[in-house]
Amino acid sequence: MGTPLEKNKKYSYKDYLNWDGEERWELIDGEPILMTPSPSRLHQKILGFIFNHLYNYLQDKNCEVYSAPFDVRFAEESVNLEEIDTVVQPDISVICDKNKLDDRGCKGAPDLIIEIVSPTSVSTDYIKKLNLYCKYKVKEYWIVDPKEKTVMVYKLLADNDYGKPKIYNAEETIKVNVFPNLTINLWEIFKD
Repeated sequence: MGTPLEKNKKYSYKDYLNWDGEERWELIDGEPILMTPSPSRLHQKILGFIFNHLYNYLQDKNCEVYSAPFDVRFAEESVNLEEIDTVVQPDISVICDKNKLDDRGCKGAPDLIIEIVSPTSVSTDYIKKLNLYCKYKVKEYWIVDPKEKTVMVYKLLADNDYGKPKIYNAEETIKVNVFPNLTINLWEIFKD
């Protein structure tokens, strides 16, 4: 099967695994979403800085960090692999439950997901993925905006909903909620 082209058709993870071509796709509720062909240099610089910071911090912890492309599959417990209709490739994913990891990536909610906004991903990152990550109980979700030099941090509350996001600017330090001893200086991320 080639890449998804039929409008109003719902696709599954099985379809996704058979798509060929150079394009990268995500699948949200059966709807294919074409990803930006190649992220900008600034996007990659920010991703590298945050990834390295998390990687170094997690060296002696029971968690693992992955950067895109890395499949995160969301589904109800009873759904088999071929019926999954939602697979995303977050820029950064941190998983602390190693039972969720397999050769294809992660099945279930990572503890932390970080998305770096690009011009073509604004509505996906701020709306679709926000709702998706809340639905599947991702404990913490960051939206990094290189243009505005801000980071919105959503934290899963006791009622399994995201509260109002905390917004950080380029001069601030973020406390990573899922790791109480970890902070990241944003001025290092956004420096030219």
